[in-house]
Amino acid sequence: AATQPTIMVVDDSLTVRKVTGRLLERQGYLVVTARDGVEAMEKLQGLVPDVMLVDIEMPRMDGFDLTRNVRADARLARVPVIMITSRTADKHQNYAKEIGVSHFLGKPYQEDDLLDKISGFLRERRAAA
Repeated sequence: AATQPTIMVVDDSLTVRKVTGRLLERQGYLVVTARDGVEAMEKLQGLVPDVMLVDIEMPRMDGFDLTRNVRADARLARVPVIMITSRTADKHQNYAKEIGVSHFLGKPYQEDDLLDKISGFLRERRAAA
């Protein structure tokens, strides 16, 4: 039986975690949330999500540091990371690509765009499995 894909939402905004979480749950995804990169890394010790949605600006550990940590961990290195941020300057997008972010979305994002990206990454993973 197919298991529910797990999406990790990492954002310091409670509103963003709730709104994004509800959107994903309505699509049938299992949602795990974290307030920042430190909490995300703690949760990732016992979990390999199918896709991660990550904000850049967060306390304790930002989205760039979190992405570098995920990419450096053999268990997590292949997890698609979608960065969702209000920081949309080219320098942020270029740096995100350099460190291994899979896709970059500006806030506010279109829900359909996000859902299409997530389902595309899930299809790729199933095809590779």
